[in-house]
Amino acid sequence: QPQLVESGGGLVQPGGSLRLSCATSGFTLDYYAIGWFRQAPGKEREGVICISSDDDITHYTDSVKGRFTISRDNAKNTVYLQMNSLKQEDTAVYYCAAEWAMCVTMSRFEYWGKGTLVTVSS
Repeated sequence: QPQLVESGGGLVQPGGSLRLSCATSGFTLDYYAIGWFRQAPGKEREGVICISSDDDITHYTDSVKGRFTISRDNAKNTVYLQMNSLKQEDTAVYYCAAEWAMCVTMSRFEYWGKGTLVTVSS
């Protein structure tokens, strides 16, 4: 049974950094794209960034370019989201999701984690 578990969320001050982890099991990470998505309070879920099985990066939103980076360690079955220069508007529940090979639209991602909360506040 495919599983994704996010961790690393928490409270951070504006301008700070956090690294989220997405631990996967039940499928071979090497062959899957992993996307990060977020849902802010009262808003719809949106795409953040994705890494394909070939390590191609897709930014779903320009607001994180230059601040967020995604990486994968297939040997550890884990994908990371490094978030720097955090802003209050980055506050959201962050989800990781898996789809075969390519970074596609959010609705096409097959497997989802339950999310981890990131709060950016002074």
